[in-house]
Amino acid sequence: MHALEIRLASLARPLFGAPWMRFIAYLGLCAAYLQGGLNKLTDFPSAIGEMTHFGLSPAPVFAVIVIALELAASLMILTGFFRWLGALALGSFTLMATFLALRFWELPQGMERFMAANSFFEHLGLVGGFLLAAWLDLREKA
Repeated sequence: MHALEIRLASLARPLFGAPWMRFIAYLGLCAAYLQGGLNKLTDFPSAIGEMTHFGLSPAPVFAVIVIALELAASLMILTGFFRWLGALALGSFTLMATFLALRFWELPQGMERFMAANSFFEHLGLVGGFLLAAWLDLREKA
């Protein structure tokens, strides 16, 4: 490590190395899944409509599975209870949902394709975040 990097790290560590900051990071990583799960739970007909829109049948069963996965895996990550498993579950779910819902390559050139491509790669970034969370948790337990 270079002297400048060591100095900057020593300045950043008290804030960004604090346990509460790690919790904030996990909360940010799980925010969309907590919001999505709660929205689906409180508006189940719309959750069924979403499953139907993506061709998942039986839609009510898939809606229940998605709600349970989004909420339970998020809570696992936030509480540290099998954090690695919750992170791998949400990462796998996100990867599958991304290829199901954001097939930008099938869209004609234009704004819709541009937006779908951006969302596709943003979701791949989320998958990377979940892989990192699982890796960190398993590394700490080794």
